[in-house]
Amino acid sequence: MSTPSRTKLTRQMGLLTLTATGVCSMLGASINVVPFMIQRNVPGIGPYVLPAFAFAAIPAIFAALAYGILSSAMPRAGGSYLYASRGLNPYLGFIASFSQWFGLSIVIGVIAYVCVPFIRDVAVGLGWQNMAATLETAVVRVGLALVLIWLFVGVNLRGTKSYERALLPMMFLMFGLGAIVIVAGLNYDSTDFLTALEATEGRVFEPTESVAFDWRIFLSAAALLFSSFIGFDSIAQAGSEAKNPSKSLPRAILLAIFSVGIFYFLFAAAVYHVVPWSFIAEEAMQKDISAPGLLSYVLPAGLGVAILTGAAIALINDLPAMLLSVSRLMFAWAEDGIFPRVVATVHPERRTPYVALIVAGVMASVGVLGSHFAGDFFLGIDIMVTSMMVNFLLMCITLLTFPKVNPSLAEDISVIKSRNLQRWIGGLGTLFLILFLIIHTYKDLTSPAEEWYFHSTPVWLIVMSMASVVFWIKWRQFSPTERERFTVLPKE
Repeated sequence: MSTPSRTKLTRQMGLLTLTATGVCSMLGASINVVPFMIQRNVPGIGPYVLPAFAFAAIPAIFAALAYGILSSAMPRAGGSYLYASRGLNPYLGFIASFSQWFGLSIVIGVIAYVCVPFIRDVAVGLGWQNMAATLETAVVRVGLALVLIWLFVGVNLRGTKSYERALLPMMFLMFGLGAIVIVAGLNYDSTDFLTALEATEGRVFEPTESVAFDWRIFLSAAALLFSSFIGFDSIAQAGSEAKNPSKSLPRAILLAIFSVGIFYFLFAAAVYHVVPWSFIAEEAMQKDISAPGLLSYVLPAGLGVAILTGAAIALINDLPAMLLSVSRLMFAWAEDGIFPRVVATVHPERRTPYVALIVAGVMASVGVLGSHFAGDFFLGIDIMVTSMMVNFLLMCITLLTFPKVNPSLAEDISVIKSRNLQRWIGGLGTLFLILFLIIHTYKDLTSPAEEWYFHSTPVWLIVMSMASVVFWIKWRQFSPTERERFTVLPKE
């Protein structure tokens, strides 16, 4: 009798596809919404959004370097789970990856839900008022979000070639249309914006020049903006499908975080150069805002529609890459016996983990419904930030413990081989991430909310407690021989 894992994943993804997986997981709401809605979520940040953005990149870069180093030694599906379970501790490996899986599963639903207003705004820009009104209705918004999720579940199910054909054109379109925003920042300034505001709305706005700098507000903003740099980790989850993985995985991770980081900063700087921060802060307190909506005052109608389209694409192309990421985590758990073995079933022709992908689609659908009933997508983002800070923290700690816990696998590290440099990366990453996690948790627990379950921290703790129960039940069922699998990599 054949076992579900007999058919294996195959190495078909080159450097471009791997990099696109990271890029498309990172760009989306983070670039078009979060740097501007943060004026409402962290009142008082004012003109210090860009410095907070730059500061938020520091722990993300350390985490990316840790991921890159670990991926060179352990290139298998479910990257973060394999790294921590083999290089730190099996339980902590599961917690690190379950935290990641839970956060990303929720945020896939959030992204699909947020996509619909961007599509509506494109319809408004094109003069399709009836369609725009239809997209405003709750049933249509939820329904279309679910359609987007299952469309990309289908794309992933069809295999690597289908995934590439969907992902790569959207990535290039996203960069091309997003570049319009950067160019606009060079060609317009706040005077142009204020003149256009008065001409279109008859509104005279007096910008506020400055506000006092507050370290507490700055650090709170940086902790939230950290969410903008989450996504490169999805590259590691495709470790069993990468060509020449020991080289291509680290390269793709570093290419993704540095290219997206530069693009983020230029994009946000362009918008804040044109639109006064005080106007953004005032508008954010009254309604949901985005980069395309803010720049629509100064851009010609055609270009306004173009950047709206780019924003919609940036959100939509998060979905296939994130679905790949969460499905490979479940696949890796199932291969180790923590999840039911059937979840590791690979389609014999398409070589995709189709059971894991379907479960990922179900979880993302729950995220859509949660976003709708919660009424605030920032709850989903807060859950993701908590989850990924814990994940990145454990990856940095793994980099410190790896050679001692598993010296045979540590010998296979092929990038940044200097142990002293590894210690600096792991140590500084650990310190920064602990700081960010404390700040984010304090902000979450002290923020006003109607019910306790609108705080991300208790929700995360409950889910992690459930994950811990699942792990220990399975762990006690393993014989000493079966536990030895947690010291080696799964066979290909």
